[in-house]
Amino acid sequence: MHMAWKEMKKNKVKFLIVGSIVSLISLLTFIISGLANGLSQDNVSLIKNMPEGTFYMSGDSNDSYTQSHIDKQKLENFKTEDEHSFAFSLQMGALKASSDNQQSVAFLTSTETPLLNTVKSGEVILDRSLKDEGIKIGDRLSSPQSEGTFEVVDFIDNQKFNHSPVAFIHSKDFNRMFRTKEYQLIYSEEITENIGGLHAFSKSEFLSTIPSYQAEQMTLNMIVWFLIVISGLLFSIFFYMMNVQKIGMYGILKALGIRTTDLFQMIWSQMALITMASLIVAALISQAFQVFAPDTMPYHLSVSTTVQLSVVFFVVGFLGSTLSGLQIKQIEPLQAIQQGEA
Repeated sequence: MHMAWKEMKKNKVKFLIVGSIVSLISLLTFIISGLANGLSQDNVSLIKNMPEGTFYMSGDSNDSYTQSHIDKQKLENFKTEDEHSFAFSLQMGALKASSDNQQSVAFLTSTETPLLNTVKSGEVILDRSLKDEGIKIGDRLSSPQSEGTFEVVDFIDNQKFNHSPVAFIHSKDFNRMFRTKEYQLIYSEEITENIGGLHAFSKSEFLSTIPSYQAEQMTLNMIVWFLIVISGLLFSIFFYMMNVQKIGMYGILKALGIRTTDLFQMIWSQMALITMASLIVAALISQAFQVFAPDTMPYHLSVSTTVQLSVVFFVVGFLGSTLSGLQIKQIEPLQAIQQGEA
């Protein structure tokens, strides 16, 4: 460690440059990861807020909740087996206040359950984000899909689907608006397989069937991993170039009896110091960004995600610096000294 720190002080400009680049790459990775998590919450917080369990669609749904339809008999049979399960349906629509300010919403209705809000016919409970649009409790809202109006009776936090606020309505209103009496999905807290002509999905499997969620998360996660790979290549190239310049020095150190493992430990120590300092700076800035980011920006970066990404950066940095140092193992002291003098 002493030898590693002494060299870093001697070549502080080089190490400062590579540390700055690693810090910028990790900061960009943290921010994109925060955006991915934020968009995930903004897209499907309704589903993600449910406990781990099983979602069921009809067998002919082609793994699409919009095409799923569960008849009354199948629902009753399922409720007999699992009395804590419930059915629900989702349809995209719109609500409009008297000011003609129309808002896109996801209408939801369900059988009775403590996990989802239930309302009376003619009432609606909305995600709290619509409160910022000027909608208040007691307002009466109309919908292009309905001839009647809905009275706003309450707001609830973090209930969104398909990037739209969820509107909880009564099953009678839902059936009248969308001309269907069948539910699309059944949810059970039990982890089970396909039963009774219904296809079972875990929470993560069900989320992957939502096209907007799958495409969005796949794109952002690819960018995150691409940046992590870049950081590994950066370490490999940086330490490789440093090692090429120090072949003569390594030859002298080996001639003096310094072991190859000691030289590797010097490289690992330098990598650890650079990575740790860079990640601390990037983590602090990304967490501060979460505080100062505008409310309209879907950004959420948890401490656990930051720690997990930091561990990945350390592993990638370790692999990159190790690969670059493999040439040290092949150095012959006399040959290296002559090459360094040349």
